[in-house]
Amino acid sequence: MNQALLRLVTCIFLLLHATASPAEISIDELIRDARIVEGQIAVRDLPHWSGAKKLMVTRLGDEVDALRLLLPDAEFVVVNSEAEAIGKAADVDAIIGSCSERLLAAAKSAVWVQIFSSGAERCVDVPAIASGQVVLTNMQKMSAPVIGEHAVAMMLALARRLPVYAKGMSQGAWMRSSEASASMVPVSGKTLLVIGLGGIGTEVAERAAALGMRVIGTRNSSREGPSYVEYVGLSDELLDLVEQADVIVNALPLTDSTRNLLDTEFFAATRKGALFVNVGRGGTVDTDALTDAIRKGQIGGAGLDVTEPEPLPADHALWQLDNVIITPHVASRGGERDRHFVLLKENLRRYAAGERLLNVVDPERGY
Repeated sequence: MNQALLRLVTCIFLLLHATASPAEISIDELIRDARIVEGQIAVRDLPHWSGAKKLMVTRLGDEVDALRLLLPDAEFVVVNSEAEAIGKAADVDAIIGSCSERLLAAAKSAVWVQIFSSGAERCVDVPAIASGQVVLTNMQKMSAPVIGEHAVAMMLALARRLPVYAKGMSQGAWMRSSEASASMVPVSGKTLLVIGLGGIGTEVAERAAALGMRVIGTRNSSREGPSYVEYVGLSDELLDLVEQADVIVNALPLTDSTRNLLDTEFFAATRKGALFVNVGRGGTVDTDALTDAIRKGQIGGAGLDVTEPEPLPADHALWQLDNVIITPHVASRGGERDRHFVLLKENLRRYAAGERLLNVVDPERGY
């Protein structure tokens, strides 16, 4: 082969290699890596299940074609609005992408609903789901890695006082002598408390431990945790554990028991100057109590991807504070969205086969 032809072949190989799609993660890898669990009841044992005959799909584009290939004998009804969905819902047996009360009331034959978010607080009170008539599955843990990165990014930005310098850039200010530099702190050797050691909380903990932090956490279900978490306390130990924390990351879901859990009493118990990051749900935090704690210096800085209310009003005091970072509920963006689709396809396969579904939401717990 002459040199010119060899160079051409090499260029073609490199071009094809560079543009090739990455291999899709297997469902077995996803179940193992994300520690996904099956529901307790096989779909075939539900009273109204009779296979996958007619499925309604919202909020999906070309991916619907892949679902059709997976279940060629099923009818897929693609809708673009709630009104359209309600009008076509009477005889569908599953709904992918929506869980509104009006839609479920119209979908008399529905057995299963799959939502694309982790949070299920908008769905668990829908009568058909709360009663157990309809099984609800979510995308819990699918975006956990990138949300963990977002939380750590906020923590590091606050520790290095980057918001102060970012705001000075608009004036072209060289702030080398700013007081901000005097209050910079390292995170290595500091204690991080993860409130809610689930999928997101575990990802935060792993990254914090890699930075040399001592990690402790709370969870509602048990004291079990990964090796890089030094101590796992139950939810009733929260006020004792928060006294030890230099950094607090809230990864709680929103349930009746967690609503406004982080209140005035909680912030009063924190170590003075601790950093606070919320990548869980805005409604788990008393916003007035948090704002007051920041103003008084009890909380040394806050990174908030979620707020209550949401969106946060443009005139809210939190926008004006130099030691606060606010992102508009985007921590899950830029993540491995293929993980969501792998889980969706597996749940669709399991539903059609009458097997146990993955990521089943317990309406009583709310997640």
